[in-house]
Parts: sequence; structure tokens; C-alpha cells
Amino acid sequence: MNLKSITVSVAAIAALSSLNTRAADAASLRKQALEVVAPIPERMPGAENDTKEQISLGKKLFFEKRLSKNESQSCNSCHVVDKGRGGVDNEPTSPGAFGKRGGRNSPTVLNAGFHLAQFWDGRAETLADQAKGPVLNPIEMAMPAEAEVIARLTADKGYVKAFGKAFPGQTAPVSYDNMAKAIAAFERTLVTRDRFDDFLKGKDSALTAAEQQGLHEFLTVGCTTCHTGPLLGGNGYRKIGILEPYSNTADKGRIEVTKDEADEYVFKVPSLRNIALTAPYFHDGKHAKLADAVREMAKLQLGKQLTDDQVNAITTFLGALSDKGRKAPKTAAMGGSTAGQP
Repeated sequence: MNLKSITVSVAAIAALSSLNTRAADAASLRKQALEVVAPIPERMPGAENDTKEQISLGKKLFFEKRLSKNESQSCNSCHVVDKGRGGVDNEPTSPGAFGKRGGRNSPTVLNAGFHLAQFWDGRAETLADQAKGPVLNPIEMAMPAEAEVIARLTADKGYVKAFGKAFPGQTAPVSYDNMAKAIAAFERTLVTRDRFDDFLKGKDSALTAAEQQGLHEFLTVGCTTCHTGPLLGGNGYRKIGILEPYSNTADKGRIEVTKDEADEYVFKVPSLRNIALTAPYFHDGKHAKLADAVREMAKLQLGKQLTDDQVNAITTFLGALSDKGRKAPKTAAMGGSTAGQP
């Protein structure tokens, strides 16, 4: 064997050793992650009972602007799921039928059926309960009563037929409850798939080295104090501002629902799935950039001042939680944090 062959062999052995080391590191990281998070299930609870007719009707209703008083708004207006969007309108707070804005940021509808409850304060137990609210909300879709909603739907022969197929055997299938049930059936199809789940299921190459480093930081910094489970959130409530008070004291959070003083400034922990697609962030849409949101959460909830490298690493990892094929609009931003500022 000549010197050149020996050199090549040594290089090959070194490369193989490096590859084995990376694989071992990835396996260790995966094991650590699976202790607190999990892949998204194949389907949402209740989806096994949804029929194709209900889903088809629900999809049409989700995009139906006649469910708003001036026929300007649909569910999709605030929770944009078409055009590869992330289930939000990327506004701090959403404008309603007559231009007035609501008081909170519109959360993504993607994977929403996996959450323990709906809305930031958890006031709706199910997707169907949630679907009923905005239609009659005077700021959002502004319909004055259920009866007017049903009058509009029954005036359309196509809807009458579709409701009959979706809810066969009922004497009055066009109802407000059935409208909400159909929308919920469609929303239960909005399950997302991302590269992080591929990694959790054993594909090392699904995450880049930088994303794996970000996952390591995410796990060790303490983000999983709140962000756990398949959605990395959506499964519990936490006070915003545990160690330092949050700047917005006007919105009292879940206390308005429970009337329990312990729930002052408490909100549902947002899911981090698709988080890079859903700027701006927090219940009031305070931060336009994901990096700034990461930095402030560490400060308020963990009492930690993250370095720029830590923030960038975690933000890079969070980008791997986006549904394949979806993308953020140009106005949404992940990085560009202002170092040292909340």
C-alpha cells in the first residue's frame, strides 16, 4: 500500500468516525427530546366520526363570507389556510367586518383540534364551540342572531342540499349547531407535518446541524417548562410574566373566564408548531420578530438573559416546525432581533 492509499484510508476512517459521532449525537438528542415532546398524531380527536360530506360542507362554510353581516369576512379572513399560509392573517389583531379590530391576536387554526381548549383564554371547549363565537361577535363577523345566519344559508339551495347530505335523517339539518359542527369537521383535517417530526421518528438528516443545535438549546434553556407534548404547547395554561411582569396589564387573561384571581394574566400556552409562519407573537401581537419573542419569553418566564447565539439557535430550530409546503408571507419575520432588548 502506497502513501497515497494510506492517506485516503485515514481520511475515510476519519470521515466514518465523524459520521458515527454525529449519528450518536442525533440519537441522544432525539431521546432527550422525546422525553418531553412527541410527533403530531395522525388525526385529531373526533376526526374518526367526521364524514366526507361534513368535511366538504365545513370547508365551504369556512370560506363563506355570507356568514358576516356585510359579507366581507369569512373564517379564512383571520385564519388563512389557503395559498400556503399558516392559519393566521399575520396581523397584531384582526380587523372585523366593519374595520374595528379585536382585542387579541388571532391564533392559528392549524392543529387547533389537538388543543385542550380554544381561544387564548380557553373559553371554548371544542372547535365547534369556537366556530359559533366569531359569527355573532359584533366586532368580528357581526351577524345579529343565529336566525339570520340560518336564513342566509337556507336561501341557498346548494347549502340546503349540502346540509341534508352532511346530516342525514334530521328534520331541520340547516342549523347553527350543524354549521359549527361542519366547520369543526373541516378544521380537524388541518393536521400539519414537519421536519421535526421526521427527526423524532428517526431521520437524523431531517434537521440540519444548526437546527439540532437549536433543539439542544431549546431543551436545555428551559423552554420545555411550558412547551411540551406533540404541539409543543396548546396543552396547558401559564401566567405571562412569571418572574417579571409583562408590559400589557390591560388584558387580564383567563381570569375573565374563571373569575379566579389565580388566573390573572394567565393564557393558554401557544403551540410552537408552525410558529415561524404566524408572526406577530403573543396574545396582543407585541413582537413582529420571532427572535424577539424568544428573548422576552426567556426573560419573563425563566429569568434568563439569552445570548444572541442562543436566540439565533432556538429561532433556527423553530423554523423546522413549519408544515411542509407552507410559508410565511414576506411581512412575517423570524430573526433580526434587537440584542439586549425585550
